[in-house]
Amino acid sequence: MKKQDYSNHIRFYAPHHFIYLPLLIILLGTGLWMSFASTDQQIIWILFSAVIFLLIYLAVMVRQHYALTLQDRLLRLEFKQRYFELFGKRSDDVENQLSFGQIAALRFAHDGEFRELLEMALADNTSPKEIKKAIKNWKPDYRRV
Repeated sequence: MKKQDYSNHIRFYAPHHFIYLPLLIILLGTGLWMSFASTDQQIIWILFSAVIFLLIYLAVMVRQHYALTLQDRLLRLEFKQRYFELFGKRSDDVENQLSFGQIAALRFAHDGEFRELLEMALADNTSPKEIKKAIKNWKPDYRRV
């Protein structure tokens, strides 16, 4: 992958983005159009459109929710692994003292900075934003959803 930035960080899943969602949008458009064109069955077409809209909404929200939940779990596992590699012990006690935002922010720090930023986060309850600002040698995350 070329260097990641704002303009190229989005990924598409063809069956979802180019088949399922367009089909639902076409069905929604048809339902809305028919609700105005067919006065004798207008209520049925309005209900049809409402159901299709809910399917679109659920498809987008559930997909996003699953991806973000999985990403959160992976970031926690990455933190545990990294902590173990750097300190040679389990991270359970330390992890419980940090917010998820702090754990997520620490992933951008290289190993040398990770130790000092972790200590700062534990001692001062540093916000995720401040942790990110304190990173001098940014480690990009190219695998993020």
